[in-house]
Amino acid sequence: MDADDGLRDDILRAIEHFALLLTDSGVPRMPARVFAYMLADDATAHTAPELAAGLQVSPAAVSGAVRYLQQVGFVIRGREPGARLDHYRLRGDLWYEMYATRMALLDKWDAALGEAADLLGPGRPGTARLRESQEFFAFLRADMPVFMERWHQHRDRLRADGG
Repeated sequence: MDADDGLRDDILRAIEHFALLLTDSGVPRMPARVFAYMLADDATAHTAPELAAGLQVSPAAVSGAVRYLQQVGFVIRGREPGARLDHYRLRGDLWYEMYATRMALLDKWDAALGEAADLLGPGRPGTARLRESQEFFAFLRADMPVFMERWHQHRDRLRADGG
């Protein structure tokens, strides 16, 4: 049992490390911990009490975390027929969906940058920076569909190879 406890401690440390990286990128602390745990744990669905026990935190902390993760689209809430507790699953193609959402956000940023550049008018340093930012977003948008399709092909090969 000690070996299992040691492995569990190592896994929890790895989860905490990834959660800290997520926190550094703007994800609130407890949602980052719950998300990292769900990624690493073997189970495909978790109840709030299971997440609380796994992370050794209060159920109330998990409740707020899963609510946040639902709102940002990282997890999906469901309930098995006859069950009294909700369960939470990670979104299927999570990273793909996250980047697809970000691409839609780039469209909004691009439009706002264009409006600002039009207001400033030509020949100004600020206008040049705004237009360069627009070009960067256009560059990303042009290559992203190809990149995403390549991801699906790569993922399908990994799954076919048992990875």
